Amino acid sequence: MSDANTEPKSPDTTEHAHDPEVLQLAAKVFDLARHGDTSTLAAYVDAGVPANLTNDKGDTLVMLAAYHGHADAVAALLERGADPDRANDRGQTPLAGAVFKGEDAIVRLLVAHGADPAAGTPSAVDTARMFQKTDLLTLFGAQ
Repeated sequence: MSDANTEPKSPDTTEHAHDPEVLQLAAKVFDLARHGDTSTLAAYVDAGVPANLTNDKGDTLVMLAAYHGHADAVAALLERGADPDRANDRGQTPLAGAVFKGEDAIVRLLVAHGADPAAGTPSAVDTARMFQKTDLLTLFGAQ
């Protein structure tokens, strides 16, 4: 009889969540998104890292790439099934973050991939109004 703790875990469980190697890999992947290392980030997702992986604040890889202005990384993640509307623990979406940071190319990319301008708190529409971004309000259909 084998010890239950030595049995392999299925990939859909969270039992590995506190494994130091898993945490180190996750930190590396989040850094790749922040720094826009698109090819390496895409390779990790292609190898099985979830496209919707979140950190301890609920930020997804898309959120981090969008907020830091890395359109190629955002596109690669979206093409691999990342959710453009996944809000973090504060209710913020990647689209609202991109509006806040003035990343108009990423805003357009997210909208092209189905991001909802009304999602989140504040929403991308609310953020565009706050910064008087009339061109984005037009894009969102929210004059």
